[in-house]
Formats: sequence, structure tokens, C-alpha cells
Amino acid sequence: MLKNYTKMALKVLLRRKVFTCISLFTISFTLMVLMVATALFDHVFGSFPPETQADRMLILQSIKGENSEKKGYMVNSPSYAFLKRYVSSLTQAEKVSISERGSSTEATFRQGEKIESQTKYTDEVFWEILEFDFLEGRPYTAQEVEEGQRVAVINEETRRVFWGGEQAVGQYIELEEQSFRVVGVVHNVPQFRMVSFADIWVPVSAQKTDAYRRYDSIFSGYQALILAPSAAAIPRIKEEFADVLTRVEYPNPDQFNRISGAPSTLLEGALAGIFAFRMITNRGFIVLIGVLSLLFMLLPVVSLVNINTTRILERASEIGVRKAFGGSARTLVGQFMVENVILTLLGGAMGLALTFFVLQLLGASDIVPYAEFHLNHRIFFFSLVMTLFFGLISGVYPAWKMSRLHIVEALRRRKQ
Repeated sequence: MLKNYTKMALKVLLRRKVFTCISLFTISFTLMVLMVATALFDHVFGSFPPETQADRMLILQSIKGENSEKKGYMVNSPSYAFLKRYVSSLTQAEKVSISERGSSTEATFRQGEKIESQTKYTDEVFWEILEFDFLEGRPYTAQEVEEGQRVAVINEETRRVFWGGEQAVGQYIELEEQSFRVVGVVHNVPQFRMVSFADIWVPVSAQKTDAYRRYDSIFSGYQALILAPSAAAIPRIKEEFADVLTRVEYPNPDQFNRISGAPSTLLEGALAGIFAFRMITNRGFIVLIGVLSLLFMLLPVVSLVNINTTRILERASEIGVRKAFGGSARTLVGQFMVENVILTLLGGAMGLALTFFVLQLLGASDIVPYAEFHLNHRIFFFSLVMTLFFGLISGVYPAWKMSRLHIVEALRRRKQ
């Protein structure tokens, strides 16, 4: 029966070419917008190198210092000394890395030519938590960090700019009037991966002074990256950090005498930055995205329902004749639902092709440095679910209305 439904559906779609073209455009364009948005979200927050363990990673990028007497407060990145003292000692964490928050623009020089590169200061644990793809060499070691050796890991683009793609390990690069020996080369990291992005990574101890070690301020420009033993351990880490904050010793209590804040998942941290440090949970954000997606789909669904209803009314005579010869409402509904699902699958295939084309354009445009947008199994699964959802929802009401059409009324429409 399904085979017959499919054959009939294809004939009907070819017969009503105008309605079919309008429906295909509505479906493919809507799904293309949703899939492009999904692809962008997936490439920003999905599990890609080097952030392959995002499901059990926490980040502490900002804390809030308050003065209970002066009623003042300040929200900023914590200092290296604060993180070393109060975050590195968390017993519930598997590993804790301290690095510069974001990256800083520093000048490098090639044959006297000034080149600005994004530099990030990190410790050795940074390379243990984040899984970079090394093209050459290795990350710097705990001993090199402890001794403050001037070593560096660079990305693929920096190697191309300085040495034309030839081997870079063992070469030296000038950075802020200091010479660093290259020990490793990694694949380019897209700029929207703010936790791990840089052109050049160097040991935090290789700075010109050791001022970053002094505990004279709770604020500076650093972040802590925390790896939990499992996703289930994340709440325990947050609870332990909240307890640690009750025992903080303040270097200047006249300025701040209370600290609040908590490590967050990578998604929560990004959302907190977008929404002015208001914490939004992963679940809440997913619900929000789901609601917005449904609202976005509402208009094309209503439009498609109207088109399908009009198409059904034009086939009233066919429905009346089939009912007169014993065709059941269930059979007719099944036939129309198959027709609509086939139509939406065709629209979904077109939407998938359009999505691929748009993502290629975005990648080629270099809007986001080092970003490569492409389809993957998660986006394909999402597109399949949305296509089937689109087809079923837009076909329910027209199919129900068709099943309620009386034989006499259908035949009267035929005479008209």
C-alpha cells in the first residue's frame, strides 16, 4: 500500500507544479535557515578539537567583589594568584589549568616587518585538558613552565606566515622584544573558541616580570579551566568552590570583603557574557532555542497548511468519487500524509543542499578567522527531525479536513 501511495503522491506533485514549487520553496528556505543556525551553534559550542571534553569542563572567567559597607561592587576576571590559591586546590576537580583570559595582541617581527599576533599565556595543564591536533612537535612541559623557559607553540597560519609552511620546530620567533623557541605547531583554532584560541601560546612564567604571582589583588586577567572526573561531578565542584569563597583572605578588605561567583560550563560562561553576567543554565537555553525555533517555523507551517488545504479542495471531486466507491477516511488521510511527507523530504533535501552552499560561503568569506563550517551527523539528524516534524504538522489539519468532506459536497464541487 505504501508503494502505491508513493507513486500516487509523485504523480499528484507533478500535476500541481505551481503548488509544489511554492511548497518546496517554503520548506527548503525555512529548513535552510534553521540548519545554518544549528551549524553555527554546533561549531561554537559543539565537541570539536581542542574542546573535545566540553561535557565535563568548567571555566571560571569572572568573579564579583563587593564591599558590604560601601555598597560597591566590581565584576572582573580573577588574578593568577587568586586562582592558584583557591581554585587549583579544589579536591573534586581532576585537573585545573590557569591561563590568560582571551588573548592579547602582541607584535612579532619577521625580517623587520611587524606582524600582530594573538598571544595566550598558559600553564602546562592547559595542554592536558584541551586536546590540540599537533602538526609538529609537542606542548611545553611542566619543567619548562617552572623554569620560565621562553618556548612557544604556534598555529598553522603563523608557521605559514613566518616559514612558508616549512618545519617550524626549533626555529625562533620574536615576541615583544623576546626570543621564543618554537616547540610545537597545532591546527588553527577558530576565533570563536575563546577558551583555547590564539596564534601563539607561551608559558605564563615567560612574562617579563613575575608581577602576576603577587597576591595584592583578587582581580587581573586570568581564567581557570577545570576538568571534572565526570559530568556528574560538576555540581560537587561548584559546591566546593562556594565553600572555598567563605574562607578567602582579602588583601585589601577596605576595598572588597566579599566575593561571589561560580565556575560554569563553557555554554553557561558564553551565555553569561552575552546576557551581562546573568547565569543561564544549559537546559534553560535549550528550551529558549526550542521555543524560538518553533515560533520561527510557525509562519511557514501556517502558509503550508493553507496551500495544502487549497490543494485538497481542488481534489474534492477525486475524494468524492473514491468515497462513493467505498474509500475509507483512514485510507485517504494516509494517502495525503504520505504525499506531504514526501514533499517535505524533497524540500528537506533541497534545504540540506542550500545549507551546504551557505556554509561553504561563510567559510570562504573569512568572517571568523580560521573557522571552517561544514555539515556533520548532528546537523543531519536535526535536519531530518525538523523535516519530518514540518511534514507531519503541516499535513495534520488538511488531512483531517479532507477526511471530514462529505460525499455529496465533494461531488457537488465536481459539478461546479
